[in-house]
Amino acid sequence: MMLDSALFLTRLDFAWITTMHILYPPLTIGLSLLLFFSEWRWLRTDDEHWYRLTRFFEKLFILNFGAGVATGVTMEMAFGILFGPFSQAAGPFMGNILGYETITAFMYEAGFIGLMIFGWGKIGKKMHLFATFNVMISSSLSALWILDANSWMQTPTGVYVHNGTFMVNDWFSAILNPDFLRAFPHMWVAALELALFYVAAVCAWYLLKGQHVKMFQRALLYSILAAVIVAPLQIYIGDELGRVVAEDQPAALAAMEGHFNTYNPDGSVNTGWHIVAWPNDAAGKNDWAITIPHVLSLLETHTLDGKVIGLDQFKPADRPPVLIPFYAFRVMVAIGFALFLVALWGAWLAVRGRLSIERIVEQKWFLRTIILSAFLPYLAIWTGWWTREIARQPWVVYGLMTTAEGASKMSVTMAAVWFIGFMIFEIGVWLGTWYFFAKVIRKGPDMESPIVQGGHETLGTVHRAEDDTQPAYVRPTF
Repeated sequence: MMLDSALFLTRLDFAWITTMHILYPPLTIGLSLLLFFSEWRWLRTDDEHWYRLTRFFEKLFILNFGAGVATGVTMEMAFGILFGPFSQAAGPFMGNILGYETITAFMYEAGFIGLMIFGWGKIGKKMHLFATFNVMISSSLSALWILDANSWMQTPTGVYVHNGTFMVNDWFSAILNPDFLRAFPHMWVAALELALFYVAAVCAWYLLKGQHVKMFQRALLYSILAAVIVAPLQIYIGDELGRVVAEDQPAALAAMEGHFNTYNPDGSVNTGWHIVAWPNDAAGKNDWAITIPHVLSLLETHTLDGKVIGLDQFKPADRPPVLIPFYAFRVMVAIGFALFLVALWGAWLAVRGRLSIERIVEQKWFLRTIILSAFLPYLAIWTGWWTREIARQPWVVYGLMTTAEGASKMSVTMAAVWFIGFMIFEIGVWLGTWYFFAKVIRKGPDMESPIVQGGHETLGTVHRAEDDTQPAYVRPTF
């Protein structure tokens, strides 16, 4: 009983750490790409508004990046503290992959982010754009290696077990494991989608207040039009990842769908997809469900009567819990379609000319919806991650090492101390991040200081905005 309680606290602790950490890296990845785009547009057009947008959102990027680093270091510590046996056994693979992330991504990013933040006015425009480009690339590389490590835990290929240690005998197969080839694109596109709605929400907030309309109108319009492409792409990649899970982790897929029985009582294939249900793990069935025939087979096998393996084909000890993956998966999918509908709404308004500079402030309900929608990608990433991790149980390395075997053996008291300590730290980082987010957004973009670039300030004639919602600004001369 004592060991079970300690194991539960250990698992809950690591779940808390990863849940809080994953708030930050996706925005860093997506926002770095949007910063590069806005700075590139400034260099191409000499339009000061792109410069002001870049400098403004760069502040939010820096805050988010710092929080990601702080919570990421905590997570690295937690591997050794909470899952020591796993860290030791998986060291030949995980150690190398995390080392690659440090060398090819973290150190790479650390060098260029300094140029991006402090290089204004000290290096040339093209060199600064090059620094921003490298921050964008290194952020994606970091996600690539981290997702590769996690994907290997889902589909551990290219290794064999020797004296309790995972030895790599095929690096190509281990790195390009089946789950990684779909999971990384799914996560990367999710990061971009999050950044697009985050930027759109900040812009919508200013537009509702009637401030800096010309500048934020263009950023919102670009974000929404990009989301029209990105949102359905994310849905498609998610469907492809689901098919990989069905093939390589059938128990996880069955938990996600609340699919307890492979066959119906009459012996026919159970093809029903549950819209909602109440899973009963102990009884091995759903206490109740609203089901649509043939849809599960259609989704997973692309046929009307294809067999999808149920949880009844696995020993009870090898079955994941069902309730959380079942509903977390549905929340994630529902958010994916909701964001697509919001993007389509925005595209429809744009086509009708209602997102023009003259009319965008009139679209009150759309702007409010955009602000509320900014929280949905965060929830989708959370629920997607919970689905991914909980549906893998009871395995920490799927089919090779259980979570109980990989967890550190500690007392309940010690597990509780670590849990409370990590919780206090993560909450502190979260509160601090959102406090400074709000402070930067309330202050708004700097519209008065001269543009600094290439080692000097560029000054010009002050021009009054065409409407009273925009302050005077300095037209740059190069």
